[in-house]
Amino acid sequence: MKIALLQMNAGIDPAANAAALTDAIRQAAAGGADMLFTPEMSGCLDRDRARSAAAIVAEADDPVLTAVREAARDTGLWVQLGSLAVSDAVSGKRRNRSFLIDAQGAVQARYDKMHLFDVDLPGGEIWRESNSYVGGDHAVIADTPWGRMGLTICYDLRFPDLYRVLSDAGAAILTVPAAFTVPSGQAHWHVLLRARAIESSAFVVAATQAGLHEDGRRTYGHSLVVDPWGTVLLDAGDQPGLYWADLPLDCIAEVRGRIPSLAHRRHIEDIELP
Repeated sequence: MKIALLQMNAGIDPAANAAALTDAIRQAAAGGADMLFTPEMSGCLDRDRARSAAAIVAEADDPVLTAVREAARDTGLWVQLGSLAVSDAVSGKRRNRSFLIDAQGAVQARYDKMHLFDVDLPGGEIWRESNSYVGGDHAVIADTPWGRMGLTICYDLRFPDLYRVLSDAGAAILTVPAAFTVPSGQAHWHVLLRARAIESSAFVVAATQAGLHEDGRRTYGHSLVVDPWGTVLLDAGDQPGLYWADLPLDCIAEVRGRIPSLAHRRHIEDIELP
């Protein structure tokens, strides 16, 4: 499987971001990719809630999603659209939603980010994702021509139980689109992604945002592709652009044969306390 990853420096204008996404789809298709992976918040990256309100609409009305679906259909390319912020009529908040789009432009799967980023980081950065967003309540796996794909987003990376559920369900590829902060990225990004790949005996594909953004935030970059043995097949560094990787899918069975940890898993329900 040949894949392309778009490492973005998304801004506050959905139209400009949609143009970058559709251009990447055309380039990926022309380069022979089977699927393009994009980062978290590909449609609009803006931490100013009041300013971004006009750009956050219901899924059915989202112009970025429409543009990506049309480009996927026109080029015959699968797209894992990392995530868009969409409005949720029930909660009155937003959802951070990932999409798997097939070569006909149809949405094959949707996943709402389950774990919300509410943290106080060293250096004074404060993030309260739950102020604006409501989290999803279930894991999502989807079938593709290249194997089952488990969808996750950014902060989900820190919760291995989610990846255990996905790998138990047969995931061969795990997606982690992200907009990681620089301090946490420098400390944890590579080790967590490699750990998720190793413990799941699966490929991990993580397309990310990178650089200083229009809203003033800075993201870590380093889109990664990691194989089931934990080997980093691609590290995109800190510059936006389109990057490429080949996934030798037959190595999944080889790795699971060498270390059959998935078959040895035990579901532990009881603990003996002192």
